[in-house]
Amino acid sequence: MPPLILHHFGLSPFSEKVRMVLGAKRLSWHSVTVPMVLPKPDVVALTGGYRRTPFLQIGADIYCDTALMCKVIDGIEPAPPLYPESASGLAEIVAQWADAALFWIAVPYTSQPASAPYLFPGATPEFVRSLFADRAAMAPHLRRASIADGAAQLRSYLGRLENLLADGRRFLLAAEPCIADFSVAQSIWYMRHSPPVAAVLAPFPKLLDWFGRMQAFGHGTPSDMSGGEAIAVAAAAGMHAPARFDPTAGLAEGDSVTVTPSDYAQDPVAGRLVGLTQDEVVLARSDDRAGLVHVHFPRIGFHLAKAA
Repeated sequence: MPPLILHHFGLSPFSEKVRMVLGAKRLSWHSVTVPMVLPKPDVVALTGGYRRTPFLQIGADIYCDTALMCKVIDGIEPAPPLYPESASGLAEIVAQWADAALFWIAVPYTSQPASAPYLFPGATPEFVRSLFADRAAMAPHLRRASIADGAAQLRSYLGRLENLLADGRRFLLAAEPCIADFSVAQSIWYMRHSPPVAAVLAPFPKLLDWFGRMQAFGHGTPSDMSGGEAIAVAAAAGMHAPARFDPTAGLAEGDSVTVTPSDYAQDPVAGRLVGLTQDEVVLARSDDRAGLVHVHFPRIGFHLAKAA
């Protein structure tokens, strides 16, 4: 099997979610650090324009969105299971809440001016301005909560999580961690980077103890790889993961289509439709450097349309 290659950067919360999953499963993987802001030529060569971080590469297969990436990793190494039967359905519902509702309060709240020296130590004011401008362009319609509103909403959410742990359980839904734990942990992890913001966690000791158990998983065994080396891996792969195509009204295998995130960073990826189920879309696309790659997306959170 080709190696797991995670394209990420250090301060990315969703990247930390996947790094923790890799740690819990004690996996070895290659680490490609991508730029925090555009331009991202090596990223585009592999994804076709999807610019969100992280994404997972296995040979010439590119997996976008952590909801899909975690499914793929769980299929490769089932232990410990991210989707245990004891929490079937509920784990993914809580994870989706954490990836959306919790994330969009915790991360913007943490990215307030008082946090800048802790989130970006040594960075120039120009870099911080360019980063914030880049993120604003990714979500132009997002109405950011005021600091007061953000703090109030966070306390409500954190209180709910504390209540989940009130009976003494070690993890949010069961005795072992599941996808819900990793999805919640990414926002707590990001908040703890800023001492002025992390103070909001103090009244929730069970949640802090739980986060300590999550951090103890580590990140597995990463080894550095350059973007160019990862592109060479894709170009040399010569094969792709099997893709299934379920009959779907209005779409046929081989159609020219686009896939676009529905929430933010709405950059469409164009390609030829080679896989389609109720859970996944797979596009084939050619790149001068990466060769023929298959780019995989989940159905939830993305729009699939025939190309104009």
